[in-house]
Amino acid sequence: METWFIISIIAIIILLILSAFFSGSETAFTAASRVRLRAREKEGDKRAGLVNKIRDEKDRMIGALLLGNNLVNILASALATSVLIKLFGEGGVIIATLIMTMLVLIFAEVLPKTYAFHHAEAMSMRLSPLINLVIKIFAPITEAVTWIVRQVLRVFGVDISKVGAGSHLELLRGAIEMHEGPEQETNDQRAMLRSILDLAEVDVQDIMIHRKNVVMIDADQPVDKIVEEVLSSPYTRLPLWKDDPDNIIGVLHSKQLLHELMDTKGNIDNINIERILMKPWFVPETTILYDQLQAFRKRKEHFAVVIDEYGTFMGIVTLEDILEEIVGDIDDEHDESMSGVRRLSNGSYIIDGEVTIRDLNREFEWGLPHDEYATLAGLILYESHMVPDVGQSFRFHGFQMDIVRKQRNQITLVRVTPPDDEELIEHS
Repeated sequence: METWFIISIIAIIILLILSAFFSGSETAFTAASRVRLRAREKEGDKRAGLVNKIRDEKDRMIGALLLGNNLVNILASALATSVLIKLFGEGGVIIATLIMTMLVLIFAEVLPKTYAFHHAEAMSMRLSPLINLVIKIFAPITEAVTWIVRQVLRVFGVDISKVGAGSHLELLRGAIEMHEGPEQETNDQRAMLRSILDLAEVDVQDIMIHRKNVVMIDADQPVDKIVEEVLSSPYTRLPLWKDDPDNIIGVLHSKQLLHELMDTKGNIDNINIERILMKPWFVPETTILYDQLQAFRKRKEHFAVVIDEYGTFMGIVTLEDILEEIVGDIDDEHDESMSGVRRLSNGSYIIDGEVTIRDLNREFEWGLPHDEYATLAGLILYESHMVPDVGQSFRFHGFQMDIVRKQRNQITLVRVTPPDDEELIEHS
């Protein structure tokens, strides 16, 4: 009797250890950082590569670990019940249930999973060979179980083969939002990382310099006048038009102009402007920023003319414009600082109508939608379905917007009062 009792207790302890092994392994393999494991694999760590291989077949891994865990837990509970029934009679069932529940909860679930969660990578790499063996041993059973589960779910109209693991971009965006650190520095880093992901979703028209703000030169002017305008401009590349502003005939680079001046020994009258013009590069306004950035790199150019579907000149986009979408404004000694935003003492803002919603969201994390328009003025026109007058007030997406100034039908200045934090969360 004593020998049988001792053997049973030892068996229960071994089964609890196995249960802890399966529970901890499941947590370690699911919690381990995929990014760091991929980096270790590239560095030649074979065990990290095995962990990644196992995780790539997550269904088989989870199935094998759950199967092993349930087997040992059920066997341990059955064995404990048998022992306690012999010791205490029918009341042993209740005692076995209580004791095994506590033992499994503490020593086979909470303790190993807590340890595994905090040492996920090291533990998963140490256990990877053994887990790989367990998966191979249980493979026939797990495959059969998976097939049964799929068939049962299909009866209820659920086809798990069509269910993806979720968007990698969504996971990456979630990781960006979880990034922590000093407030201002962290906010800047989050904004930059979000902007990189947004390059594949934002069109050129959302960031281009609108035609009314583009510095252009009339090619029909005298050469000396053209040279004067180029030298007085803060920009190195200037589009030239002929007969009509929509007729862009080329782009004049100030460096090419200086070379031409040297070649003519400073004689402006001998400069042939058309000879040094660069051929204009026209791009559709619907081009996404990622594609435009790649095109800039491929063509080794920094400047493009934006047109709409009818070929009408809409504005210009430069490499710097796209880079500013990622890192924020890049100012040099020639840039004109025109942020178009002024904060008032009461917490409101006086904002130029042409300031883009993307810039406002980036700067203040307001979360205003910008799918149907690009600027603050565009938002008001779209939401109000009218051309408002000076003094009119609106409330869109929780923001109070008062028209301060208007030029003809163009909204030029708006006072914006953002909602408090609770309202901002409700409308985000």
